[in-house]
Amino acid sequence: MYRVMKTSSTLLGDIPVDDWIDRLSPLSLRPYLRLMRLDRPIGTWLLLLPGWWSIALAAQGWPDLRLLILFGVGAVVMRGAGCTFNDIVDREFDGQVARTAARPIPSGAVSPFQASLFLALQLVAGLAILLQFNRMSVILGAASLLLVFTYPFMKRVTYWPQAWLGLTFNWGALLGWATAGGGLQWAPVLLYIGGIFWTLGYDTIYAHQDKQDDALIGVRSTALRLGTATPGWLVAFYALALTLFAAAGWAADLSWPFYLLLSAAGSQLFCQIRTLDIDDSQDCLDKFKSNRIFGWLMMIAIVAGKLM
Repeated sequence: MYRVMKTSSTLLGDIPVDDWIDRLSPLSLRPYLRLMRLDRPIGTWLLLLPGWWSIALAAQGWPDLRLLILFGVGAVVMRGAGCTFNDIVDREFDGQVARTAARPIPSGAVSPFQASLFLALQLVAGLAILLQFNRMSVILGAASLLLVFTYPFMKRVTYWPQAWLGLTFNWGALLGWATAGGGLQWAPVLLYIGGIFWTLGYDTIYAHQDKQDDALIGVRSTALRLGTATPGWLVAFYALALTLFAAAGWAADLSWPFYLLLSAAGSQLFCQIRTLDIDDSQDCLDKFKSNRIFGWLMMIAIVAGKLM
């Protein structure tokens, strides 16, 4: 038997209550919008920003607005597809975790078959967006599905599923450069690897929300593997990310404002660690969400480094 926990006046587990989905969308659509996590856009931002960084890094001046828009729509669709697939695979686990028991599939609002049909629809939409790009981009985009569809199983076999999420969520760093420049060079590769360490940091923080339930049901995570040593590991993860981001800027011949603004962005990461309470679920969630601020600061740094 699972537990559904009302965590606050506005949340049922991790699902917002009386939000824009409840107020504005038809009743029949609400479970599908929640499958896509449209009520929680932070995941879309974290998926989108590495792609935007790479587009900006490859640009000759201002980044291409058309590519930014296409990547934005694609991130919404593919993050939704990934979440839908993840919920199909994890429906038994989700039903045993207080934070996730109210999600559409374990709560019975959507059947696994209905979710699978919805997943297929999202993949078709994602393909339609991908076909707007060049051939190399199409190949890279299709290859990313191998990561997307294996990620939900990683928590069953390794304590490092966050590393696999890093491989998946930062694929846009390769794809963005390919769409803007037509090939791959050291700059996007360094950006991609740096993004993996960034994700290792923020998703380890996120995983601390569920560590007690995860330990009970046999799900693995870096939060369980690193335990109380997590802050020290976060320092290492974020330091490596910033070093690789700086190397990507050097490889792309960015000017001095990039490094100045990257330092400011880096201070946001280390503020997360300094004030983090790994035993406070709300604090972990807040710190996780704050990575959108870092992502925007990084974007501004790249654009400034290009223009100045």
